[in-house]
Amino acid sequence: MRLLVSTIAALTCLAAPASAQFRPDPVRQARTEKDYQATLQRLGIQVMRVGADGFNKSSPNYVNYDEAKAGNPKLPPLITIARPNARWWRSSRRPELIRLLEDEMYGRVPSNAPSLRWSKVEEGPRQKFGFATLSRKYRGMVPGSALAVDLSLTLPANAKGRVPVILEFGFPEGFRFPGPARPEPANPWQAQILRRGWGYAVLVPNTVQPDDGAGLSEGIIGITAGGRPRALHDWGALRAWAWGASQAYNLFSADPRIDSRRVAIEGLSRYGKAAAVTMAFDQRFSLGFIGSSGAGGAKILRRNFGERVENLTASGEYHWFAPAFLKYGGPLETGDLPFDAHSLLAMAAPRPIFVGAGMIKEDGWVDPRGSFIAAREASAAYRLLGRPGLVGSTPPAINETRAAGTIAFRQHDGGHTNEPNWPAFLDFAARVWGR
Repeated sequence: MRLLVSTIAALTCLAAPASAQFRPDPVRQARTEKDYQATLQRLGIQVMRVGADGFNKSSPNYVNYDEAKAGNPKLPPLITIARPNARWWRSSRRPELIRLLEDEMYGRVPSNAPSLRWSKVEEGPRQKFGFATLSRKYRGMVPGSALAVDLSLTLPANAKGRVPVILEFGFPEGFRFPGPARPEPANPWQAQILRRGWGYAVLVPNTVQPDDGAGLSEGIIGITAGGRPRALHDWGALRAWAWGASQAYNLFSADPRIDSRRVAIEGLSRYGKAAAVTMAFDQRFSLGFIGSSGAGGAKILRRNFGERVENLTASGEYHWFAPAFLKYGGPLETGDLPFDAHSLLAMAAPRPIFVGAGMIKEDGWVDPRGSFIAAREASAAYRLLGRPGLVGSTPPAINETRAAGTIAFRQHDGGHTNEPNWPAFLDFAARVWGR
């Protein structure tokens, strides 16, 4: 039941603050609130600002969806010297930004973080979406702990040579949301991948780290903490999920059927944030698909549009980040951050990334234009490394794919889903991987 509650929460539509999207187990909710208050006390924070209200239109803090009120904030520069070059970026500026992103937002992977021991729990030929496949299910274990990470891998059965693999942060195979059955997609993303002769994998993030503050004493964060509360710069769930993806990559790199030079990471919503974090911190992933990631992901935090920093630092989402990040929702302002989302995306350079979102009416909470701005501004790092980044200074039309450069952007005409963007992403992947 605990996993089910956390899993449902993990990809609930970001149409409102995460803390109001679901009603978790009251016991876990109380534990989360206790840890949140204890974290504030350790930081010496007495007052936190209130985030955007996604429900009550009469609220003075009702979420802003008016572009005229979003502001035009000045972003911290990526290039900080007069005559930059690629060597300076790689040896100086990128490591500097990585340290800032770790210390001020996402946290550090602790030195005692173990490596997962993967074991096959199921293997065999299967028909999936009309294709003959070789499918495996793995469990990632840490000896002496209850951790059991859920990973599945599906490869085309008749592939010749090594194949690319797209790793999704997602749900266990066969998972269904409670309530009325949802219609199945006419062209599932898995079928689209298999049709190209590629493979796909699904990592269940909540089996790496639970998605609530109560879970900070559980999962991989709890194992490495050894019973102590998180220190100022310790990792949050987003970094832990990214660590899980890196552990999956370790497994893939030893598989002779997988082309380890062509492994992509994909996610939606909070898992889109995790995909962006994975691309930033693990340079082995050659491609990223970052869908509707919003604040904490590809959205410019300094814009007053949709979700704000104050939502991220509230008790429903604080566990995604290092404790140090909470001060930007209290005594410090968003403008005090020494970076913004363009810095996070720039950490992927020169590797290609595809940034996507839905329409403002149905996906405004994630601020699609803010993600476009971040992708555009991150292009300075790509150009420095000899790649074009995002082509064009103004957002493309709805359902138009902007993919001439190494950063692609697409805003589809639906809501909070990656489904309409899969064909465009796979075309982009075929082009950049083929090159």
